[in-house]
Amino acid sequence: MSEQLDPEMFSACGNVVLPMRTHNKWAFRIMVCLEPGRRRFSELRIPLREITPKVLAESLRAMERDGLVTRTAYPGVPPRVEYELTDLGRSLLGPMRVWCRWAEEHLPDLVAARESYDTAV
Repeated sequence: MSEQLDPEMFSACGNVVLPMRTHNKWAFRIMVCLEPGRRRFSELRIPLREITPKVLAESLRAMERDGLVTRTAYPGVPPRVEYELTDLGRSLLGPMRVWCRWAEEHLPDLVAARESYDTAV
């Protein structure tokens, strides 16, 4: 039998909330779109055509709340709004690339494991 887990193993972390909303499948894609610089909502819609405008707006709002994106509104008719990664958001690009490389490298293994599990169940 292996060593028992320490019941206080997470106490050093406290109630840390992850800065990235990992359950939001669009956040990484939005960050990639914003990496080169500021973009208007309509520009983001082109590569993110699979996302509804409502979900894109909600995702951007959540990322803005987390400090990953800034939203700048310009007066005029029609009003213009642009989104841009903050320094905090840019700091996630490196780890995000590592995660993506891992996923690319191990995707066949992951798919095989899922298929094996689903066949056995």
